[in-house]
Amino acid sequence: RENLVMTGIQGMFDMRGKVALVTGGSGGLGRAFCEALAEAGADVSFTWRSDREGAEETEALIQRLGRRAVAIQGDIGEVEDAQRMVSHTVAELGRLDVLVNNAGINVKPARIAEMPVDDWDRVLGTNLRGVFLCSRAALAVMEKQGSGNIVNIASVLGLRPFLEISEVMPNFPYGVAKAGVIRLTKEIAAQYSKDGIRSNCIAPGWHRGTGLSAKWREELWGEEEHRKYEEGIARITSMGRRGEQSELKGLVVFLASEASSYMTGQVLVSDGGICF
Repeated sequence: RENLVMTGIQGMFDMRGKVALVTGGSGGLGRAFCEALAEAGADVSFTWRSDREGAEETEALIQRLGRRAVAIQGDIGEVEDAQRMVSHTVAELGRLDVLVNNAGINVKPARIAEMPVDDWDRVLGTNLRGVFLCSRAALAVMEKQGSGNIVNIASVLGLRPFLEISEVMPNFPYGVAKAGVIRLTKEIAAQYSKDGIRSNCIAPGWHRGTGLSAKWREELWGEEEHRKYEEGIARITSMGRRGEQSELKGLVVFLASEASSYMTGQVLVSDGGICF
């Protein structure tokens, strides 16, 4: 059955013979995206920065699904590292069909006047500069191939601020970076569609398991702060709950596959009914 050419709806989502690169794949949403793409049939390379154990677990997960896996250590915010991540993927797996720009960081919240400049630079350096650098390197490869697909992970915080949450945890550097990712997504679509390259974006709401702010929340927050934060999320979400990692996997495969072949420059919001 592996050698049969699939047709119809099922075939639209079939990614056998494709190669995907996922940034930030050692855990969280990145690992879920690696798993989803491997389940769809793609060989997957992924980047990691400091979590070697997590990277090894992701690599083993992809291999258990019968797909080739390549783990690449580096910092997406560095020009040389971003280029090497793309070049190494092509060298090991033969091509690059899909780039999923997932890697991101967050910092301790503060209002604008109290935000340390170093924290601002760190968030923008990874969450926006890193997406630009990886996209820039991938586009050079995809343009030569005459085909390619970029899927960027933004956030509803890139669409507008949420006062109910910002009162507890102002995330403005993260939101500003994600707004830039949305704009970059559209710019790539405008410039490269005629080269056979698509670019789309997912803007998640509050999904479990990202780990972006877990460390400092555990260090600085007590029970009351956690309660207010969760109540704020539930209050602004029509479904009244957080999303699960699994609820983003299908969107990534949809945008990465031929199922979305006539879509580019779009932002798909998965937020449980926050941004109507």
